[in-house]
Amino acid sequence: MKISIGADHGGYELKVKLVKFLKESGYAVIDNGTNSPDSVDYPDYAKPVARDILEKRADYGVLICGSGIGISITANRFKGIRAALVTRKEHALLARAHNNANIIALGGRFTTVEEAKEYLTIFLTTPFEGGRHEKRVCKIDE
Repeated sequence: MKISIGADHGGYELKVKLVKFLKESGYAVIDNGTNSPDSVDYPDYAKPVARDILEKRADYGVLICGSGIGISITANRFKGIRAALVTRKEHALLARAHNNANIIALGGRFTTVEEAKEYLTIFLTTPFEGGRHEKRVCKIDE
């Protein structure tokens, strides 16, 4: 499985740790930056991750900014992208099981490394349930 990841300066430190975690867990990783804690604009990192998924270069995406809000809003502007801001493990589970989310968004200033690893593991290992949820997900891009 291939994961595309991107972060602005507010998510840089967490991104570095999650890239290492993902690689150690056996995932292939496309790192779309940023590559320093210097101030940058989150849309510049959300867009390549969304494109990686839409163009099938990656199976899932991870986006991180200070709060997780701006970067998830940007990703959700792309038809076919379902980015879920996750702040607890139940969100990670339901984002995949009920919403078939293809990007997990995290707040670098509000999420510990251990929480992020837990949320990411749940997100990447939870299948979409389909069934009654399928028609709802299909309506998103109508």
